[in-house]
Amino acid sequence: MTSSALKSNYELALAGPVGSLDGYIQAVGGIPVLSKSDEQALAHRLRDHEDLDAARELVMAHLRFVVHIAKGYTGYGLPLNDLIQEGNVGLMKAVKRFDPDYDVRLVSFAVHWIRAEIHEFVLKNWRIVKVATTKAQRKLFFNLRKNKKSLAWLSDAETKAVAKDLGVKPAEVTEMEKRLHSRDAVFDPTPDLDDDRNFTPAAYLPSPDADPAKQVETADWNNDASTRLHKALKILDERSRRILEVRWLAEDKMTLHQLADEYSVSAERIRQIEVNAIKKLQTAMAL
Repeated sequence: MTSSALKSNYELALAGPVGSLDGYIQAVGGIPVLSKSDEQALAHRLRDHEDLDAARELVMAHLRFVVHIAKGYTGYGLPLNDLIQEGNVGLMKAVKRFDPDYDVRLVSFAVHWIRAEIHEFVLKNWRIVKVATTKAQRKLFFNLRKNKKSLAWLSDAETKAVAKDLGVKPAEVTEMEKRLHSRDAVFDPTPDLDDDRNFTPAAYLPSPDADPAKQVETADWNNDASTRLHKALKILDERSRRILEVRWLAEDKMTLHQLADEYSVSAERIRQIEVNAIKKLQTAMAL
């Protein structure tokens, strides 16, 4: 089949309305499959001459395979049109990297790129919080669902068997199973006006000072410190005690100069008395 004939067939297949997903699937299903010789010829034109029309024809002829692969991932609850779109990205990457000198059909080469893009999309969008980050977790995410025979939790023997088959640790299988059974929860949704008891995870966040044990400990320490402070103040002479009280404990605190005028001494002398009194307090409270 000549290139012009191929292009004519593509345009004819897409001539109808493709505004819906069903219309798109029907349209790409009408594009004829390339023969091996036609595929090789187009691939050589793309590689040797950077012919973008050849790249377009290669992509168009394999869109039906992307749809077939994408349908296998509908069980993850993601829109089929998004899965197809991501698969098409993988197909275009495969076409760009395809080497016609190897004796392999493009579809066999492209399937890995198509699946890789769909896998990445599923991992990013299946949950709000990403469920698989390591290589072992990614492997488990897509294989554990297929290995589970029911919705029940795996037994210990089944967990070990899955771990052995996938080359991972049993603990990693158990952890991924927990993640697969979990569900996203809205942290702080709009309250339901018809239900005053609409609690959210935000309502259960503990206050930093809500631990009763810490509250009791803090209260005991404060009471003990207050008792020891009052006892220590009694060992000071009247002037030293009053200077500390009006400088540190009173609501209306006095300055060094105000106290200096009251006791008819210099402000420096008041400061010295204050420092000595503080040292005596520290010594007394440390006993």
